[in-house]
Amino acid sequence: MDILAIVVTLLIVVLLAKPVGLYLAAAFDYGPNRLNRIYGPFERLIYKIGGIREENQSWKAYAASLVVSNAVMIFVVYLVFRFQGMLPLNPSGIAGMEPSLAFNTAISFMTNTNLQHYSGESGLSYFSQATGILFMMFVSPATGIALVMAFIRGLTGRAPGSFFADLIRAVTRVLLPVAFVSALLFVFMGVPQTFEPAATATTLEGAQQTIARGPVASFLAIKELGNNGGGFFGVNSAHPFENPNGLSNLLQLLLMLLVTTSLPYAYGKMAGRIKQGRILFVSMLVMFIVMTGISLSVEQAGNPALNALGVEHGQGSMEGKEDRFGTAQSAFYSVVTTASETGAVNTMHDTLTPLGGLIPLANMMLNTVFGGAGVGFLNVLMYAIIAVFLSGLMVGRTPEFLGRKIEGKEMKLIAVTLLVQPFLILVPTAIALATNPETISNPGFHGLTQALYEFTSSAANNGSGFEGLGDATTFWNVSTGIVMFLGRYISMVTLLAVAGSLAAKKTVPESSGTFRTDTAMFGAVFVGVVLIVGALTFFPAVVLGPVAEYLTL
Repeated sequence: MDILAIVVTLLIVVLLAKPVGLYLAAAFDYGPNRLNRIYGPFERLIYKIGGIREENQSWKAYAASLVVSNAVMIFVVYLVFRFQGMLPLNPSGIAGMEPSLAFNTAISFMTNTNLQHYSGESGLSYFSQATGILFMMFVSPATGIALVMAFIRGLTGRAPGSFFADLIRAVTRVLLPVAFVSALLFVFMGVPQTFEPAATATTLEGAQQTIARGPVASFLAIKELGNNGGGFFGVNSAHPFENPNGLSNLLQLLLMLLVTTSLPYAYGKMAGRIKQGRILFVSMLVMFIVMTGISLSVEQAGNPALNALGVEHGQGSMEGKEDRFGTAQSAFYSVVTTASETGAVNTMHDTLTPLGGLIPLANMMLNTVFGGAGVGFLNVLMYAIIAVFLSGLMVGRTPEFLGRKIEGKEMKLIAVTLLVQPFLILVPTAIALATNPETISNPGFHGLTQALYEFTSSAANNGSGFEGLGDATTFWNVSTGIVMFLGRYISMVTLLAVAGSLAAKKTVPESSGTFRTDTAMFGAVFVGVVLIVGALTFFPAVVLGPVAEYLTL
């Protein structure tokens, strides 16, 4: 039954991908269409209030608008967190955040990471949740979606567009409508939505119990849809108020994958290469299914040592998992949340088996299966360009992508992008292991994985963590904050530069020697490049962590 539920979930995802992708392509089309007539009047009002002009920017202006506006938002929300004790909507009297924690949290949510070094229900007031966290949960994924649309336009020889217009369209046409409907569905399923303070109840034993609550349903909807992942409660979607039952769990899985799986079809439509978009979608889907299969098999097999003692009897490891979801749905959720770079959890990843914990790590390191809102597909297109470039070198021909030659300038920018993530993951991990061993709860191979997972999650803007790590310290707050910021914005700028460079080139007519990118052969080359270039970069670290732990069981 569990496997059937997973198959049904994947089938729904596949069926939704194309129509949602075509909708996205229409939503970001600057030409006259039905969506512009529907949303245009409301958006023009926002443009007028904000002084925004819907005009094309250069890639440099687009990048500057993106980075500067995001930086300003980080600063404003940082101040909200620091002074929340003096602001309204704080019935529990929560004090202002400590400076390094406020720094980490503001960057975390603006970079679409949502790494939380605080407990959701006790770390933030309702005002901070509603005006800080919820605000960033909309503008952060909207930034990623806007970016990938600008990148696609550049690949096809067009101007990037207007960042602020794209940002507003992502909110008004995609995130806000779906999140509104989803929030109502979550309320129907039993998720709280209130500004009342925590409730006090008397238990059957006569003891007094404080029950945290708040505007959870609205928070939860955009948390999953925008690939944000931060929990209103400390235990995230393992909390019964944040994930009451199997139906709410299904909706969360669908929301996490909705935008990110549809982008290949949006790209195919915008680029006039429907078959190429389909090939990229199928390639990612194959990798996703393989990851899911491995995770399910190792988690349901359980810990070999405990099986030998007769503790688990080979029925799967239930450590750190909710009974209402079981082993299969917990393992599947861990794959979906890291494949979509969401970071929400309905099980504690620290308690996964070594190979079960390796799959989320691999998803974040690759960041292409399917990746987060917008930025994940940006990485997919980057690997697609690398695949074309390597194929061209093998046959002695200047490689072309969408009719434009890929030359040294583009590959240098892509090389920088490829090197940034391993640098931001491996160097800080080594520093943490050398200088802060007391914060790592497990001194063995699992302890290395804890630190590696934290920085991988930060660099990939995922946000999930191995919760045995003592990360509520100045070192972890500052170091992961810096990694999250650099991991987000360096690649955004370099890849926009790639799109700007390609957009300035003349189109080269296709010939018999052109490497076709809409065939199964290209899909195989693409997957090979992702695994060879992406996975082998982190192979030594993975061997020292989860693989070594597995071999010692």
